Parts: sequence; structure tokens; C-alpha cells
Amino acid sequence: MKNRSIVFSGFFILIFIFSACTPAAEGGENQPPSVEQVATIVASTLEALTPDVPVESTPEPQESADLLPHSLYYLGNDSANLAQVFRMEKDGKTVNQLTFEPASVSSYGISPVDGSVAFVANNQLVMIEADGSGRRVLVDGGPVDQNNPFLKSINSPVFSPDGKGIAYGMGGLNFYSLESGISNLVLENQLDDFGNGIIVPRELFWPEKYSPDGQKLLITLGYYEGASSAVYYPNGNSLVRLKNDAGALICCGDPNWSFDSATLYSANPFMGMFMPGLWRVDASSGDVTTLLSGDAGNGTFNFASDAYYAPDGQLYFFFANSNSEQDFGARQPLQLVKSAPDGVNNRTVIRMETYELMNEALWSPDASFVLAAIASNDSIYAGGQVEVIYLDGSPNVVLIPFAQRLKWGP
Repeated sequence: MKNRSIVFSGFFILIFIFSACTPAAEGGENQPPSVEQVATIVASTLEALTPDVPVESTPEPQESADLLPHSLYYLGNDSANLAQVFRMEKDGKTVNQLTFEPASVSSYGISPVDGSVAFVANNQLVMIEADGSGRRVLVDGGPVDQNNPFLKSINSPVFSPDGKGIAYGMGGLNFYSLESGISNLVLENQLDDFGNGIIVPRELFWPEKYSPDGQKLLITLGYYEGASSAVYYPNGNSLVRLKNDAGALICCGDPNWSFDSATLYSANPFMGMFMPGLWRVDASSGDVTTLLSGDAGNGTFNFASDAYYAPDGQLYFFFANSNSEQDFGARQPLQLVKSAPDGVNNRTVIRMETYELMNEALWSPDASFVLAAIASNDSIYAGGQVEVIYLDGSPNVVLIPFAQRLKWGP
């Protein structure tokens, strides 16, 4: 466009010159300019039209858009092979180690307000600022009874949506107020004491994740054998237990909240003590609906993992249908699929690749991609190489060589 404007400017210069050189109308008082005057006019006009920068210039490089919608937190190993909390910034490149504990960090939570971190190490609940500074111990559980570790062990810190409190497990479900520094036990673990130091947990409680609207808290119910889930309402101090959940595996933090906070989706990709399958939980009533039964009824089984009901009204999950000759606990070559909310209608494969060694997945809020932690061999059942798997078919991007317990920050 700049070259075209110069061409048109030159055209008007020629018109001006021709006009200047044309004699005035007969009988007029004006005289035609001399050659020297014309040269002066042309030189002045060209100088005014000359651009201040060269016509051919190199554009300044533009900053690329962020790879991630939020900062990404995870557990990784430090130089001493101890698990510590790390954060990757939204650019998908910058990584900062946030904790430097002499013992491995076992669990942690992120403030959705300012990115500060609450974590458990050496049976202490510790908090740090988003940059890793300001380390302070909030709760000290003391030495752990190795014969009965559930008595005083601290676990699973989860920040409240307003960032003013932390739910955690120790002797039951607790809430710690960051404003008052006071901790309250709202659901106490139920134990059976048979004497002589023999204590058996009847029912244990610990938190997992808040619903997107912040009104509900998914918690795990632990038993002597097995586990389940429930929905706790902090404002009303009420607990909604699951119903009609025979054969369903809904526990241990695996269920994902729907974007509207109305339901939970849980999936199990393993054949074992529980059947594989896919289930939906009504958060207000606790009713469980089987979407994909483990036994497909035709000699095959349905395996599903990491189901997410996204804002576009579609259900996204990893899925495989295989024959009945499956080893106990064997991992399946799962594929990414999407479907109607019932998990069946309009189910289509999104990516043709299979993910047999995936140990963990974290969905982007808009379901445009999923982060998958993929193990390097079949003997690793926690964490792995973290890859960005795009649902539009773009090539995968490797983010982290090894990480586990992936969480979105603010």
C-alpha cells in the first residue's frame, strides 16, 4: 500500500509540473515559471513525500499467545529425588520450584485467588506464597503411628474458592480459617477400637475438590476395604451420600465436576475388585446413573477414564471396548472420544492414537485439549511425561519429562 501511494503521489506531481509550465490565459498577468523555479518546486514536493523510514523494513516479532489457559502446578522430583511442588507458567516453558522440603510433599492444594500453596510434608500442613516465600506451618500432626496411620495423618489440603480457608483431612474432615487461624473438625472419622492397639477404620473422611460454583465439596469416604465418595455442603454442614451405586467405582478424587456444578462424572478403566464403566452422579440427591456398564453384554467390556462434561454440552473421555479376556488390573489402549451427555449417543473418536500407559489426565476448561501424564513403561502407575493432546488433531506438545498430581492454578 505504501508503494502504491507513492506512485499516485508521483502522478499528481507530474500534473502539478505540467500545470506550472503551462502559460497563463491570454491577456493574464501571470508569467510561466522559469526552469529553476520548477526544479525547486519538484525538489520540495518530493522531500515532503519521502517516508521517514525505509520502504522495506523488517517487522518486529510478535509475542506468541500463551500455551496454557492457567498456570500449571504439579509434583516433580528435585535433585535429591524428593517430591516437591513446581509451577509452570502459562507460556508452557517457564518453570519454578516452589517447595524445598527435606521430606517429600505428599499432597497439596492451590489458592484459586492468588496462587499460594498449602501442602503436606512430614505430617505438617504448610503454606507458602505464590512465589514460594513466607513458609509457615498451619497444623502439625506430630509423629505418625505406623500401625494406625489414619489416626493423625494429615492429607489432601483444598483451598476454598474465596481463598480464605483450607479443607484438609486429619481425624476426619477439617476446615482451617486463614483469617482466624482456627481449625474445626466437621466430620469425625468413625473407628472401631478392638483393644490391644487394634483399631479398624469404619469410615474415614477427607476432601478432594470443590465444585466450580464453590457451593459443594467432593469428599472421599475411606473404608477398611474399598472407598466411595460423597458431596459435602459447607454452608449447610450437610452430607449427601451416593445412592444406587452398586458396582460403581466413584472415589478417590477421580470424579470430575460438570461445568455447571450439577453433576459428577466418574470412570474406571480397570478390571478388578470393581467393574469398569462410566457413571453420572446427581450432586443434589446423590443418585448414581450407569452410563456405560462394564459388561457390554456381548462378550466385551467397556473401559472409560477421565470423563469431563464441557461447556459445549458434550461429554469427553477416554474409552475402549475390548473382549472379556483381560488380565486383572491390565491397562487398556484407550482412545479420546466425545459424545452426548449420556456417554452413548453420537459417540465419535476424536484422535486415532491410543493411550495405554496414561496414568493421569487434566482437561482444559473449554475441552480444547487435555494434559496426559503418560508412563514410560508398564511398571509405572503414577505420573509420567506430560503431553498436551489437542482435540483438533494438532501435534502433541511435550511439557514436562515427569510429573504427577496436575492442577490448574489461577
